[in-house]
Amino acid sequence: MKPASAKAKGRKLQKWVRDLLVSLDESLTVDDVRSASMGAGGEDIPMSSAARAIFPVSIECKNSEKLQIWSAYEQAKANAGEHEPVVVFAKNRTIPMVAVNAEFFFNLLKSVK
Repeated sequence: MKPASAKAKGRKLQKWVRDLLVSLDESLTVDDVRSASMGAGGEDIPMSSAARAIFPVSIECKNSEKLQIWSAYEQAKANAGEHEPVVVFAKNRTIPMVAVNAEFFFNLLKSVK
């Protein structure tokens, strides 16, 4: 795959994540939850302080046919700072999936009960 095509796949997933997060809270706009440019350092979905108060996570997006999930999670951890690292990943003709720390996930389930 050409680098431009790979970046387009990644950009598409990032925009999908951004749009989904914005749709979850009516007070947020695309200015609060952004899709970082391809190749930029740091997290893939930078958020304003208002968005971060609602979603205290740091998101790494990977759209790849052969994903090394552990290295993707390590990258998310390196960029997360004080926030919970999250990896959103997909490949061609699949639904996006999310990888998070199991304790974070189960605490999240507990909080919605």
